[in-house]
Amino acid sequence: MNKPKIFLDSSALVAGVLSSMGAARALLVLSENENIELFINEHVITECERTFARKVPEALPELRNTIKNAMLKILNDPAPEKVQANLYLIQDPQDVAILLSALVSKADFLVTHNRKNFIDDPQVAEKTGLRIGTPGDALEWLREQI
Repeated sequence: MNKPKIFLDSSALVAGVLSSMGAARALLVLSENENIELFINEHVITECERTFARKVPEALPELRNTIKNAMLKILNDPAPEKVQANLYLIQDPQDVAILLSALVSKADFLVTHNRKNFIDDPQVAEKTGLRIGTPGDALEWLREQI
């Protein structure tokens, strides 16, 4: 059986790093134990570094260690012209790069805490064919796969 592939946006990665428990942390542990494959892109790293620098600068080394220890696969950001051509996918243009990278990774699930732009707009999932939900939703889906 192929390992499930999950793409994390910055909100999910921040939650996983800052919480010692919770679904986002559980996904990182599953990746560290090589039960799943986790993907992020350069944009996610940049957003997380900004968030940590602004809110919890002392935890910045923990972010870097988590990315390494959980063996997150880092994708290049999509080219600006690709982003521009796919603005129709989601309301916030800054989220297009997340969707395109999730598609490139062939993710089984896109994990986010961004309800407004991703989860509460069913057209995003319809247009992309991605399963989109919270870390808890992803864990529930993973349990169903076993």
